[in-house]
Amino acid sequence: MNWKELKVGFAFCGSFCTMSKALDALEQTAARFGPVTPIVSETVAATDTRFGTAHEFMREMERICSRRVIATVAQAEPIGPKGLLDVLVICPCTGNTLAKLAHGVTDTAVTMAAKAHLRNGRPLVLAIATNDGLAGSAPNLGTMLGRKHVYLVPFGQDDHVEKPASLVADFTQIPDTVEAAMRGEQLQPLLLGCG
Repeated sequence: MNWKELKVGFAFCGSFCTMSKALDALEQTAARFGPVTPIVSETVAATDTRFGTAHEFMREMERICSRRVIATVAQAEPIGPKGLLDVLVICPCTGNTLAKLAHGVTDTAVTMAAKAHLRNGRPLVLAIATNDGLAGSAPNLGTMLGRKHVYLVPFGQDDHVEKPASLVADFTQIPDTVEAAMRGEQLQPLLLGCG
């Protein structure tokens, strides 16, 4: 496969403390593959935090991708019917988004993008970042691990002492996970050592 022709969607959810690393991962993804379509949840599109403003994040995404950000359910819905993507990455995938995906809730631009994309039987890559991955979000993680066409970026505990239930993916492995997912394979090892 010519990786430079791959149509990648890259969706951001509201794990704001990981947003800088997610932007770096977007840059790596755009450098390795073809056109990247940026997508954000409504929370990301509207929330200013100590990690940066919504406007700054959106502007940086558009700079990296050279295209407008999809930020509404209505804008995300055509992804499926028009077959706009070969693969969709959700990074960071929060516990909230993980729960919605596990239970079929489609009420954000990101969850609509995922639903629309999965209807075509194409890979969905999740880069989780959730403080309760080994607690309240654990059942949803288990559900998504068993879903067809869903692949996870290798993840581990990011702070096993101060936040023992917290899980975060290694965002630097997103491009390799995308390539493996396009081959129908889960990148291994999936579980990383303690950080």
